[in-house]
Order: sequence, then structure tokens, then C-alpha cells
Amino acid sequence: MEPKELAVKAVKILDQKKAKALKLIGITQVSSLADYFVLATGTSSTHVKALADEVEFQLKEAGTAPNHTEGYRSNSWILLDYGTVIVHVFTKEAREFYDLDRMWQDGEAIDISALLTEE
Repeated sequence: MEPKELAVKAVKILDQKKAKALKLIGITQVSSLADYFVLATGTSSTHVKALADEVEFQLKEAGTAPNHTEGYRSNSWILLDYGTVIVHVFTKEAREFYDLDRMWQDGEAIDISALLTEE
């Protein structure tokens, strides 16, 4: 799966599971870590885990497993590393504390509103 296709699929999965404050950031111009970051907020630690589990499940069904995962014990920030795409799922408090939105503000903010209205 191409990096953008993978990132968009993750965004759509998170949206279907009612993630809040979804953001897709292209980071190829500012970092060699990955091509895209997906940021999402869950309404509770249980919701954070459910969001991460659903992304992992559906992407595995599509033939793509994460290279690495972090944070399942804390349930306040779960990271799914797909190499070219890194999915971050936070509680509201963890997202505010780590403030990746600000840290990666030099990346390309991709408008996901059109992606989420596609059938």
C-alpha cells in the first residue's frame, strides 16, 4: 500500500470509530522519520485503545501490519508505526501535553474534510 493511501485509510478508520481532532500531516519535507503522521484523540483511555485496535485490525485485514507499536500499557498515547506512516492516538490530556500538533507544524497539513465525505 502506498504511504498516502495507508494514511488516508487510517484516517477514515479513525473517523468511523468517532476519533476527535483528526489530523493528517505530511512530514517528508521536514523529517526522514516517515512520510505521514496521523494524529487522533480518543474520548477516554478505553476509546484510545479501541481506536488503535481498530486501525491495526483493519489495516492487517488489508495486508499491512505495523512494524512497531508503543503505549498499549498506558492507554493515553498509542503509537502504531507503519514505517512510512505513523499513527498517534491520544487522550485529550496526552495530546495537549505532548503537543505534536505544534512540534510538527512545519509539516504539510493535509485537508482531510474532502477525504471523509467520499463514499
